[in-house]
Amino acid sequence: MKVIGIADTTFARFDMAGSAIDELSEMGTGFRIARYTVPGIKDLPVACKILFERQGCDIVLALGMPGSKPVDKVSSQVASEGLMKVQIEQSKHIIEVFVHEDEAGDEKTLAWLMDSRTREHAQNAFNLLYFPERLTSQAGHGLRQGYADVGPIQGETKGSRIRH
Repeated sequence: MKVIGIADTTFARFDMAGSAIDELSEMGTGFRIARYTVPGIKDLPVACKILFERQGCDIVLALGMPGSKPVDKVSSQVASEGLMKVQIEQSKHIIEVFVHEDEAGDEKTLAWLMDSRTREHAQNAFNLLYFPERLTSQAGHGLRQGYADVGPIQGETKGSRIRH
């Protein structure tokens, strides 16, 4: 049985883990969820490492909400770099799901964004584990998690020309 880890924070103003768990439960079976909650985003790298090493996770969703101040942007970058290091050490994916507090103009939109981005990344985690070909078929499509997809760039390239 596969194990999907969810690392989340008490700093977030929305239960992102609840959205991830709900979405994953609708996608299928054959896995269990291991959850580990930490105070803030800079604690997420070690939370993910613990989920891999102590819970035997095959993939982890790292859920966090950086604030809107400049120091929060720095903290977000530090956390991202830590998550990348853990991925490389473990040779397993960590899907970073950060929603910055200033990504939306009001709290209703921010809550919607946190829910939708988390759910879409939960789908990505599930697909990476069970159906990686789904992601391959979507390569180059300009997909975004949360806000609307931007779509692929239109135009002819050398690789797209049909040769006779």
